[in-house]
Amino acid sequence: MNETQTVRLGVLGCGTVGTSFCQLIQERADEIARRTGLSLEIGKVAVRDMSKTREGVDPSLLSDDAEALVNDPSIDIVVETMGGVDHTKDLVLAAFAAGKPVVTANKELLALHMPELFAAANDAGIDLDLEASVAAGLPFIRALRQSLVGENISRVMGILNGTTNYMLTKMTEEGADYAEVLAEAQRLGFAEADPTADVGGFDAGSKAAIIATLAFGEAVRAGDVHIEGIEGVTSADISNAQRLGYVIKLLGIVEKNADGSIAARVHPSMVPSDHPLASVRDSFNAVFVEGSGIDQVMFYGRGAGGHPTAAMMVGDAVNAAINLRSGYHSKLGDLPPANIRSIDDIKSAFYLSVDALDQPGVLAEIASVFGERGVSIGSMEQENADDGSARLVFITHVAVERNLRDVLDDLEGLDTVKNVGQVMRVVAD
Repeated sequence: MNETQTVRLGVLGCGTVGTSFCQLIQERADEIARRTGLSLEIGKVAVRDMSKTREGVDPSLLSDDAEALVNDPSIDIVVETMGGVDHTKDLVLAAFAAGKPVVTANKELLALHMPELFAAANDAGIDLDLEASVAAGLPFIRALRQSLVGENISRVMGILNGTTNYMLTKMTEEGADYAEVLAEAQRLGFAEADPTADVGGFDAGSKAAIIATLAFGEAVRAGDVHIEGIEGVTSADISNAQRLGYVIKLLGIVEKNADGSIAARVHPSMVPSDHPLASVRDSFNAVFVEGSGIDQVMFYGRGAGGHPTAAMMVGDAVNAAINLRSGYHSKLGDLPPANIRSIDDIKSAFYLSVDALDQPGVLAEIASVFGERGVSIGSMEQENADDGSARLVFITHVAVERNLRDVLDDLEGLDTVKNVGQVMRVVAD
């Protein structure tokens, strides 16, 4: 039998994910060695607070000098769990310069700097592994980089944020309002004290940029992604969606258009109740891939948490160790800047509600606005109120976003319209 080779890991950061990673390496070391012939061990762990106790982590491994860890010749692979962007980017680039592969789940860093980081890794002939950066416990990134690299992917859409999916699930199943479910999510630890990154769609936006870059082989950055959060979703919208046969989800959607342009966006969406994404509940994530050969494939699982994230990072560390010892690395190739399609130019069906006066001729006046702007109405429901007003709920046929925006502007200018409510894009069956 071949002798087992030791691979020493340097871990940057030891919070929830870093601690879980160290624990899993220790728990799985014998099995990893049996299957791969490689003995993975934690060599050093860089932390900010040396006095803090970390369960299952040997205190003698702790250091408060991240730069020294990266440059330590005894460290073979750097595992980054510290978060942050600028300082972390410098450490990752230093690891590449020292010939060390990097494993990371840092979505903010990747969404801003992935082309530069992959170029540096390619130049050094080593790996940059990022399986846990998009949906934590879903083995999805390697599928995009390897299994689906020959596939003509047309669209990827997914539930990429567990906090917002938990909140929308509660609003749908319990009839709770936004403020109530947000408070509960914060109490349970699903949402931060400042929940903006989650409920505002920014977390999902970073992940959408990573997905688009890997799916289409062109550089899509965080700033290229159109982002809308769930703050405006009301219990009335939830109720209307259910009655019409839909479920509201915050989706990240990336598409490759016939002209080669890429559309990347995050926003609340009306998902048909029989679509696989509609049944994804609570804090779970799912990613739905569409292509000419595969038709449709969905990945489903835990999208957050220390253990699911760490499990994917252990897999990355094993992959990096195997490649390092064999003198091979996984190339991504050149990432030219993507031609980003403006949100104004995308096509979608739309849901919108309008509060208007309940008088003869009002509906015809409103319908004429749609027609004049080239937006065809697919269905309409009317609910009368005691105050002499009516709530009109429309779902349009597929239309250009710019034209729908013109409809909204025109409706708001009508004296007979009291309010234009939430507007959401509708996912095609």
